[in-house]
Amino acid sequence: MWSAIIGVASVLLIAVTPRFSKKIPGSLIAIIVMTVAALLLKNFAGVTSIETIGDRFSISSELPDAQVPPMTWETIKSLVSPAFTIAILGAIESLLSATVADGVTGDHHDSNTELIAQGMANLASPLFGGIPATGAIARTMTNINNGGRTPVAGIIHAAVLLLIFLFLMPLAQYIPMACLAGVLVIVSYGMSGWRSFTELMKNPKSDVAVLLITFFLTIIFDLTIAIEVGLLIACLLFMKRMAETTDVKVIMDEIDPNDEVDIEQGNLEHLTIPKGVEVYEINGPYFFGAGNKFEEVMAVFGDRPVVRVIRMRKVPFVDSTGIHNLKNLCIMSRKEGIQVVLSGVNSNVQTVLEKSGFNELIGKENICDHISTALERSKEIIGDK
Repeated sequence: MWSAIIGVASVLLIAVTPRFSKKIPGSLIAIIVMTVAALLLKNFAGVTSIETIGDRFSISSELPDAQVPPMTWETIKSLVSPAFTIAILGAIESLLSATVADGVTGDHHDSNTELIAQGMANLASPLFGGIPATGAIARTMTNINNGGRTPVAGIIHAAVLLLIFLFLMPLAQYIPMACLAGVLVIVSYGMSGWRSFTELMKNPKSDVAVLLITFFLTIIFDLTIAIEVGLLIACLLFMKRMAETTDVKVIMDEIDPNDEVDIEQGNLEHLTIPKGVEVYEINGPYFFGAGNKFEEVMAVFGDRPVVRVIRMRKVPFVDSTGIHNLKNLCIMSRKEGIQVVLSGVNSNVQTVLEKSGFNELIGKENICDHISTALERSKEIIGDK
């Protein structure tokens, strides 16, 4: 009964404190007041049912010696999955905290520096018995609200915690467990974000599905499984959306070359597609998710052309599957007596094609920087035949 009273009183005290002072954390006030109350009840009222940290755990104020844990293959295999999950969660939490801080201070953080520093700290922390740590929104905002807007605030925060650990840790054994439970209730309530849940439900159905699946997996199983499944589903949905943005179309009669022309070339007239030439245009990334679209469009044509021109000016990147599909297209077209010509390939895609050996397969003379050049090359091929 007394433990329940301590827990409820802690929750109420934490909730009420901000109305009187926003600079002093309510959890700190609750811990101090409830610890004193528990000591008074124990010493003067004879109440012994209030369990404290010292009753359940042993408290030490000494820094542990650095120890390298034994690493076996079985240990590594068992830790890979949770380590990956913790790393993802830690990165997300830290970058989210930094983004929130940027919005308040008007500053701009360096994500690379943040993650590298966090990774180095989390590599060293376990050697002293520590657990993975991240940037926390609650502590960050507390620092900012109290004037701490530079990295020095984080250093001072860590130094103060170290001093508390070294000199005040013996006093922690008197803190009631029920008080800590009350603090965790408030923290959980603040992290739940239930007010934003309704807004999140207004997002696209696919995003809502990922949210609900992750939510229920967290409740039924644990956070590790929920994050792994949620990330997998999110990646699949992202690939689906990327594939949907990629469009392959056929240009039948005329082409306007001016939307890809260089300034030195000036204004060009509309180009007429010669007889015996098919022109295809790929808009969007050409990767495994969009590989079948090109084959489906080609199947529409009944007549066999002499030249197939593939316009790739709007292809930002191509993956190994896309390269494989292009190679197969060239090989199949060559067997049918059809020459493939590429047009408007950007430098990034060109580099990937060159490294894969595609240039030797198609011939460098058949990779053109502009559609007008590609059509001229097509006329040469038709003339030779």
